[in-house]
Amino acid sequence: MDLIRVTALLLCFGVTGVVSDASDHRYKQGDPVPLYANKVGPFHNPSETYRYFDLPFCVPEHVTEKKEALGEVLNGDRLVEAPYKLHFRVDRDSELLCKKKLTKEDVAKFRSAVTKDYYFQMYYDDLPIWGFIGKVDKEGKDLIEYKYYLYRHIHFDILYNSEHVIEITVHTEPNSLADLTEDKDIEASFFYSVKWKETTTPFEKRMNKYSQTSSLPHHLEIHWFSIINSCVTVLLLTGFLATILMRVLKNDFVKYAHDEESAEDQEETGWKYIHGDVFRFPKNKSLLAACLGSGTQLFALTVFIFILALVGVFYPYNRGALFTALVVVYALTSGIAGYTASSFYCQLEGANWVRNVLLTGFLFCGPLFLTFCFLNTVAIVYSATAALPFGTIVVILLIWTLVTSPLLVLGGIAGKNGKTEFQAPCRTTKYPREIPLLPWYRRTIPQMAMAGFLPFSAIYIELYYIFASVWGHRSYIIYSILFIVFIILLIVTAFITVALTYFQLASEDHEWWWRSYLCGGSTGLFVYGYCFYYYFARSDMSGFMQTSFFFGYMACICYGFFLMLGMVGFRAALLFVRHIYRSIKCE
Repeated sequence: MDLIRVTALLLCFGVTGVVSDASDHRYKQGDPVPLYANKVGPFHNPSETYRYFDLPFCVPEHVTEKKEALGEVLNGDRLVEAPYKLHFRVDRDSELLCKKKLTKEDVAKFRSAVTKDYYFQMYYDDLPIWGFIGKVDKEGKDLIEYKYYLYRHIHFDILYNSEHVIEITVHTEPNSLADLTEDKDIEASFFYSVKWKETTTPFEKRMNKYSQTSSLPHHLEIHWFSIINSCVTVLLLTGFLATILMRVLKNDFVKYAHDEESAEDQEETGWKYIHGDVFRFPKNKSLLAACLGSGTQLFALTVFIFILALVGVFYPYNRGALFTALVVVYALTSGIAGYTASSFYCQLEGANWVRNVLLTGFLFCGPLFLTFCFLNTVAIVYSATAALPFGTIVVILLIWTLVTSPLLVLGGIAGKNGKTEFQAPCRTTKYPREIPLLPWYRRTIPQMAMAGFLPFSAIYIELYYIFASVWGHRSYIIYSILFIVFIILLIVTAFITVALTYFQLASEDHEWWWRSYLCGGSTGLFVYGYCFYYYFARSDMSGFMQTSFFFGYMACICYGFFLMLGMVGFRAALLFVRHIYRSIKCE
């Protein structure tokens, strides 16, 4: 039973990247192979992890910490040398690790950990190892009859091929247990065994086993079903829009072309009736420009991350690279945000471009920084590994100060000096036309609900696997399918925003600027709504720390989605509006 639990734990875990000291991974018989103990924590709370020696395990005389890269620290890895000696091709049978007296406090700490289903994580020559630290015997019906045990004997089964370590698995001795049920001091001896076996698996394929769970046939069927579902949505929406554009608009254009002399015919169609107001600049144009700048930067960040993923950078065993790439690419793309925001703001005849650039810089980073401060404080209170060290925080602040901010300002200056005028096919009248009274379903919130539902329905199947990877222990490596779903999401978002913008203009409502942005970004709100469903119905997460981390960081991610998809929706709507009004003669 314990072997099954450990095997299930190994198969469903995503692998995080750690680089060993032996960079060539070649060893001779008897050579020491680096073994690092990483962290422990409740299995169902992936964000709530602690240092390995926070639990009273056997501690070596000198605890040596491994130097870690930025991505590893952001991922919560805190590696120290483990006390086990697993030399290359050296078998050990019931080797004594240590004899230890566990005090009442130690017993209580271990019992609490076993109750919460704590697991440990190690790395042996860059290969991840997982296992549970103990078990609960629930043969009794009442809670007070439960028995709590700590595993005292660990077996390491290692496969090798020539000079390389190929695979390592760990299981526990079911009969070698320490009883933790009662609050009393106990004497415990801890052992470990090592068994080496030769295999024909080449070194280059040793990580394949950690990525097989995402590409199992039944998983691939679900992913392809998700894509087919999304494609059907796209085809239906495309056909719907084609009907609008080819029938309704074509009829409008033909009728207007044949009756140019008649002013009455010109006003038969609602969207033509408001041609003098449709390009009137919106309210809060500085905020709109900042939203477009931030959304464009996040879009560029997403595209670059997909490129890195598709070329093979983010394999499961190199997951720390994702966090490094996010920080570096976001810093380097900040010039895009500054240029886009400042350029659009100046096109809208904005005067204070400096304030606009500052607003762009803090629009996404501000809420993210506040969320990080709160959650990092929570992690510090819990003494969890998710709490970033002071040095790492200083590095991130330096990146933001020396790279992000200068590029943002340079982009803003370049956008300001571009001096491009806003391309409006129609002349704007001096006084705005009054918007007629509209039914409730034509208002902003119902329109946002309609706009967000279709794009969300195109991605919701894939969302579960993404959540299970980010907030669980599954690995997700099918980036090609995820990229296809992302493209479909962009297409559906653009199409539905264009359709709703047409209906809005047809009802003689010319305030489409903010409406198109809000409708495009509303999918982010649906994704955040899915967070509640996933947390309460599809996961076993619990506790204040895990809950705050989940909803806090998902709020930032969904906010980023809102900004990015809002930009996509607005750009599509702007192209559409310019196209239809360029096709008629405006006075």
